[in-house]
Amino acid sequence: MKLTKGLILGSAAVFAGAGAQAADLPVKAKAVEYVKVCSLYGAGFYYVPGTDTCMKIGGYLRAQTMFASHTIGDAANSGLGAAHNRLSNYYTSRSRGALTLDTRTATEYGVLRTYFYGVYTWTTGGYNGAGTGLTGGGTTYSSTTNVPGGGSLGVFDAFIQFAGFTFGKAQSQFSSPWAEYPGNWNELAGGGGWERVNQITYTADFGQGITAAFSAQDQVLNYTTNIWNVSGATAAGLATGAYGANDIGGSRSPDLVAMVRVDQAWGLFQASVAAHDNHPAYYGATELTGHPDSKWGWAGQLALSIKNLPTGPGDTINLQGVYTYGASRYNFNSYMATTIAMYGGTGVAGAYQSVGLAGLSDSVFVAGAGQELTKTYGLNGAYIHNWDPRWATSIFGGIGAVRYNNTARNYICGAVVTGLALSTGLAGCNPDFNYATVGTTTYWTPVKNLTFSAEVAYTMLDQKYASGSTVTLPLQAGIAKPSAVYELKNQNSLTLLLSAQRNF
Repeated sequence: MKLTKGLILGSAAVFAGAGAQAADLPVKAKAVEYVKVCSLYGAGFYYVPGTDTCMKIGGYLRAQTMFASHTIGDAANSGLGAAHNRLSNYYTSRSRGALTLDTRTATEYGVLRTYFYGVYTWTTGGYNGAGTGLTGGGTTYSSTTNVPGGGSLGVFDAFIQFAGFTFGKAQSQFSSPWAEYPGNWNELAGGGGWERVNQITYTADFGQGITAAFSAQDQVLNYTTNIWNVSGATAAGLATGAYGANDIGGSRSPDLVAMVRVDQAWGLFQASVAAHDNHPAYYGATELTGHPDSKWGWAGQLALSIKNLPTGPGDTINLQGVYTYGASRYNFNSYMATTIAMYGGTGVAGAYQSVGLAGLSDSVFVAGAGQELTKTYGLNGAYIHNWDPRWATSIFGGIGAVRYNNTARNYICGAVVTGLALSTGLAGCNPDFNYATVGTTTYWTPVKNLTFSAEVAYTMLDQKYASGSTVTLPLQAGIAKPSAVYELKNQNSLTLLLSAQRNF
């Protein structure tokens, strides 16, 4: 027994010693996967470790203050900003952080790309006349954006590109590639490029900078203004420039867009068209009241960019012209108000103040009748001059015109005369209007990827009501305007936008 016990203990000691020695032996470490530069798609791309996918991470931080407006990038043309009283902000500020993620993978079908552009924004607001607290101040963000600790999340781009197709939220193929940049923040003609849209697009590349695209894109909100049932007009709505009850039905068809572009060293030329389905709801509150038939509208655009100007390296001229019929949002970008009520002084005896009223729509109708499509046209241009690598200046201008046909004008004027007691009656009523902006922006880039800018813009509303016409507006508690007689008169807005932006 003693011999057996000794052998067992001895064997255990040997194995224990062997295990201790094995643990002390050096083990070969795993190879470290270093992040490698991907030179296939330009600067800033790196291989995702362990994959053949290249990724670029970017973004910016931006701080802005706009004086004499309740929003960023638009004139004081509605609500509190246009009231010009003690409730109006002298300035509005915004802070924004943006993040972009761009991934690309080479495949047998070409490059597979995904792109994401998200933002987090904080914007100040204002107080309304009823004293009920903070309001959105005319901004496009929710009320939580202007409370302590609040803010607003946004997704600008989120798309996949594969084998010539684009799926997801991206810039409309109708818009010119420069959109508002470089030139100005607030573009009139061209539908605007800020607000992206869900789409399915096929792009054909013919070489030498010649491409064509065919697209089906969302129309709700981004590319629809108003479909007004004038039979539902109210005095309160008319006082804001709303010429009826907005009577848009559900989506039935996407907007159909086609574009051809030539992009070469001398500049760029683009022609684009869009078809837009105007699908109204019912004449009244239920299905039994009936409805007007749907009507297709359309828009067309020509855009031209000229580079290599003799005035200096990098100088550019951008021009756009747009015509729409039943598709007004392709002319007036989606950050602009569709109902305008701007206040000012008056010299008319018995009038409290003056007001400029204007309403933008895709179509109008009355109960029992069909849609009357709205016609618009616009021009937009900008010249950008680089003084040196650090300083640049742009001069820009744009005008948009809205025209209602005789039938639509009679519908609207009947409501205005009845609801607002237009002093000149039907003879002095004309809801057509022109809306124009001119301005200049100067950019200073003291170091790479840091830019300060100052933009001065002058906006004019040219309303077409007869000279000397007055209307009687109801009480508007939200902007503290009393029930009184107001002169119908052209109005204007002068704004200053200061910006600081750091790209990375």
